[in-house]
Amino acid sequence: MAALAHLTGVVINTTASLPLGLYRTIDAPVVRGVYVKFCPPPSALFDEAARRGYLHAGFCPGGYLPLLKRVLAVPGDRVRVAPEGVRVNGQRVPFSKAMHVDGSGRSMPRYVQDRVLSVSELMLMSDISPVSFDARYFGPIDRSQVQSVIEPFYTWSTSTKTVTVTVT
Repeated sequence: MAALAHLTGVVINTTASLPLGLYRTIDAPVVRGVYVKFCPPPSALFDEAARRGYLHAGFCPGGYLPLLKRVLAVPGDRVRVAPEGVRVNGQRVPFSKAMHVDGSGRSMPRYVQDRVLSVSELMLMSDISPVSFDARYFGPIDRSQVQSVIEPFYTWSTSTKTVTVTVT
């Protein structure tokens, strides 16, 4: 099923980083607010994230599966990553306070910075999940890592009493 989805441009999201559901690749510019699929760059930090189970095996360089995140900052934006959370152009990003340890009690990586993003940098994060492995831990990524812009077309949310389905 995953191979068929890939061939048709459908992306399946099963993580808390974005609303759960099905997304399709679209021909759209990479701008603040859009969802993207990107390959994490090969590095010791992402190798450790894969060992811990934050990333899954896939076909990106480094052997990782692509990640899905929202573009929260673009070149020219001032980004401040601090222990109390992330601010973009002075505005606090919801759910952006970094965890000190993961669910298994292991120390989380720290990325602390206050600077303007360069011409090729993007800050990719979840703005709906406090436990997403995202830029609050690994910092900005280069625009060249983005594979595509994606949009939801079938999503759902769950709670103990209801299931809500949205089809767009």
